Amino acid sequence: MRRMPEARTFVPIDIAVLTVSDTRTEETDTSGRLLVSRLEADGHRLAEKTIVPDDVYRIRACVSRWIADPGVRAVIATGGTGLTGRDGTPEAVRPLLDKEVDGFGELFRAISYEEIGTSTVNSRALGGVANGTLVFCLPGSSGACRTAWDRLLHEQLDYRFRPCNLIELLPRLTER
Repeated sequence: MRRMPEARTFVPIDIAVLTVSDTRTEETDTSGRLLVSRLEADGHRLAEKTIVPDDVYRIRACVSRWIADPGVRAVIATGGTGLTGRDGTPEAVRPLLDKEVDGFGELFRAISYEEIGTSTVNSRALGGVANGTLVFCLPGSSGACRTAWDRLLHEQLDYRFRPCNLIELLPRLTER
């Protein structure tokens, strides 16, 4: 049974948002804006938002900087998870992870299947933990970001969510 007990206090976290794209700008980055609006509406804080091209090394450098920053508790990347030529977000991020949260990608694709059918096989959504920081890689569409936030991250990034959530599993996140 999914529940949010009143006895627990909400723990806001600082989340960095990365848009991976060769073509998006701040004006056209609908997916990044959607994630920022969702995380802020839920009471979390935006640590930083940036856009980098589909380049494995630039993606890795940005995510590395954030996972080394004790003020950033989660990183959400959107874009670069497909199968086309320059899509390299999973390749950039996976070597940085201490542990993968396999269920994140699996559940994202299961939920996404309800919405887009077999097209979900093109998604290489990924979740993991690096240096005590949660890291999620989402497809670049605003629909995929909406699905990921509304159906997965909203609950798993909320300390009140029971029977368990990702926040309480990371001591660095709740010991301030």
